[in-house]
Amino acid sequence: MVFSSHIFLFYFLPIFLLVYYLVPFTWKNFYLRNNWITIGSYVFYGWLMPWYIIPMFASTVWDYVCGKIITTPGQKEWKRKAALLAAVIADLSLLVFFKYTPLALEGFDKLNGLLGGNSNVATLWNVVLPAGISFYTFVALSYTIDLYRGDAKPAKNFQSFTCFIALFPHLIAGPIIRYNTVADMLGQRTHTVEKFASGTSIFMLGFAKKILLANGAGIIADTVFRANNLDPAAAWWGIVAYHFQIYFDFCAYSDMAVGLARMLGIEFIKNFSGPYHAVSFTDFWRRWHISLSSFIRDYLYIPLGGNRLGTGRMYFNLCFTFFVCGLWHGAKMTFVLWGVFQGVFMILERVLGKRTFYSALPLPLQILVTNVLVMFSWALFRSPSLEQGWLYWKSMLGGVVPAATTPLLHAEIFTGKNITMMILCALFVWQPVQAHDWVKKLTVGKFVICALVFLLAVCAMFTQTYNPFLYFQF
Repeated sequence: MVFSSHIFLFYFLPIFLLVYYLVPFTWKNFYLRNNWITIGSYVFYGWLMPWYIIPMFASTVWDYVCGKIITTPGQKEWKRKAALLAAVIADLSLLVFFKYTPLALEGFDKLNGLLGGNSNVATLWNVVLPAGISFYTFVALSYTIDLYRGDAKPAKNFQSFTCFIALFPHLIAGPIIRYNTVADMLGQRTHTVEKFASGTSIFMLGFAKKILLANGAGIIADTVFRANNLDPAAAWWGIVAYHFQIYFDFCAYSDMAVGLARMLGIEFIKNFSGPYHAVSFTDFWRRWHISLSSFIRDYLYIPLGGNRLGTGRMYFNLCFTFFVCGLWHGAKMTFVLWGVFQGVFMILERVLGKRTFYSALPLPLQILVTNVLVMFSWALFRSPSLEQGWLYWKSMLGGVVPAATTPLLHAEIFTGKNITMMILCALFVWQPVQAHDWVKKLTVGKFVICALVFLLAVCAMFTQTYNPFLYFQF
């Protein structure tokens, strides 16, 4: 189930909230509410593929048991380490099996073919990737690691922990929440009209971003990326469209997740903070997918030594960290090289003393250059193969002979509607006020504006057939 569907908007969410708020407001009834959140979250997650709940529930039980062992008073250190290791291995094995088995099987078939065999294992054994497994696996990992480090207290009971893992606002595409940030709210939280209205406003704005901006830009991007032998005009138009699509798509989901959680009295972190205002890659990663970048920093980069073990080791840690970041997105070399691309520029900025080779430019030009470089990385990220990614780069730089059908492609993508869409996207990307900040002091007028924009987006939703969430595949 997705947030931008009529089933979620008109059936699931109203019924879920009605039952949630019918439970009397007493301290003991928070556990009833948590149980209802868990039930609703499992229905939400298993709506189209009921078997998805099996690996998630298995991971939840395993990590809860390991957490109990880690935090048992007087527990021997070797048992604590063994429980942590068991949790990490189990979580990563689950992720590796579902996410990387298809690549391994495909490689086996290719190797067998080179050796003269005739293997077709990859086709015979089709492993389906459960939606959002990368997100809830990292959430579960953070719990046991934080318990071992002493950075979090164990869940009071299995119901609370199950609610934490399954909490549907973050379940499929983040943000990656940590137990110590929501533990208190799972036991006791406040519900106010102001908080509910704020959450509703953020949800409505996120929904509008998705339907009115991300989907429109996505149609343009997909049209261009399906074409071959692009001229520079079409190639740049397509990558700018994808630049907008991936931001509005993922930021919209994060906004809706924050809004939904706030309706339940729970606060999530802000996952995006104007990333396309960044003046460097270092600045970009402080603003883009904040929950992932902080997770990788705290659970990989710093444990590897961070910048404490010398310059050479720091460069290795940065490159390896972003290599893992790319691999986390999927078992494709395009994702891996996208991550390495980020790492190389992060290293370059460290070599220059956390500056860039274009730091002397005026601020608007620094932002422009950063965005252009990010677009080159998105071209890799979006392309289905390295060969096509390289060809797209060449097209952007004018190194490809355009196809004879280029005028037809131009007629399709450079329409008045598409140009208007791209202008609107640009205006909203680079305007200075973020949605989270805009609703901090919510007035009746602002709420009415949110409601009107939401109504427009709902009407548009019923006219659209294009409605993917890009990060569901991760």
